[in-house]
Amino acid sequence: MLPIRKRTLLALLSVFATGMPAPICAGPAEPLVIAHRGASGYLPEHTLEAKALAYGMRPDYIEQDLVLSKDDRLIVMHDITLDAVTDVAKRFPGRARDDGHFYTIDFTLEELKQLRVTEAFERNGQSTTQKYPGRFPLWKSSFQLSTLEEEIEMIQGLNQTLGYDIGIYPEIKKPWFHHREGRDIARRTLEVLHNYGYRDRTQKVFLQCFDPEELQRIDSELMPQMGMDLPLVQLVAENRWGEKQVEQEGYLINYSYDWMHEPGGLDKVADYADVIGPWAVMLVRKGDSGLQASQLRLSAKRLGLPVHPYTFRADTLPENLDGIGSFDDLLSLFIGQLAVEGLFTDHPDRVRTYITDRQ
Repeated sequence: MLPIRKRTLLALLSVFATGMPAPICAGPAEPLVIAHRGASGYLPEHTLEAKALAYGMRPDYIEQDLVLSKDDRLIVMHDITLDAVTDVAKRFPGRARDDGHFYTIDFTLEELKQLRVTEAFERNGQSTTQKYPGRFPLWKSSFQLSTLEEEIEMIQGLNQTLGYDIGIYPEIKKPWFHHREGRDIARRTLEVLHNYGYRDRTQKVFLQCFDPEELQRIDSELMPQMGMDLPLVQLVAENRWGEKQVEQEGYLINYSYDWMHEPGGLDKVADYADVIGPWAVMLVRKGDSGLQASQLRLSAKRLGLPVHPYTFRADTLPENLDGIGSFDDLLSLFIGQLAVEGLFTDHPDRVRTYITDRQ
């Protein structure tokens, strides 16, 4: 028997819980706090040290971005290239591709473990500039890349020793790229999650991706084959970011997410996903009386589709949000007014404190 489609189930739960569709202000008393790349506002992103610090800040979930190595190991890092957070150009000169970038998939785990990891930086000729000034200084201390297995074992181990129940929130990065390299990163991710006990909705796990077709494949093909049923998160990007690319007339072009913002768009998403994860500013529009919920937020609320926006940074506030002068102002808008069900943050301690203080 086929399962009830996600959209139908979400709608039923919303109605049964309240007797009618919930108003925009009736969000959860405590939205989920998701540590974005760990405690990345304080230590280099996606290092085990950043994840351990995040764990101590008591988020509900800790995020893991995933890319494949040459020997099919799942590496926890945000990009498919190594350029912006490691010393790969110094350690392995000559290993860049024709476009000048060093790709994780061209290196074995043994080689990747030789790299030194630092805060994100931007290169301009021979000079480098720290992406977020004021964070952990560049090239200080000693950090390295880790595998998904290593991170899961640390989080599960801390859950055992400290008695908490903090979940994981992995993201499959750019499946389209991995498919072009002859790799199936989605299947590999599910295999590792299955091996560590993340098989259904009784475990604390969300699986996220920017690729709608890959999420549909996971939902309808891969998970049924493996006897798994994990909650899926459809991330929503700006088209210009190139999070997903498709081939058209022999060229790669950026995928368009415009359909998700159109009437009926989220109805389609809710057929295969349990949550949407949009860029935070997509949930807001300027109204006559100030900032208001966008149509995307209203559509998600109508469907009972939870929203987990990204990324909330205490040291970098979004531009063009009138009246938002502090991090607490930002949290008040998204937690108090827009009533989001969860949020990704570089500063999980600040968000946890805000939620605790407003109760």
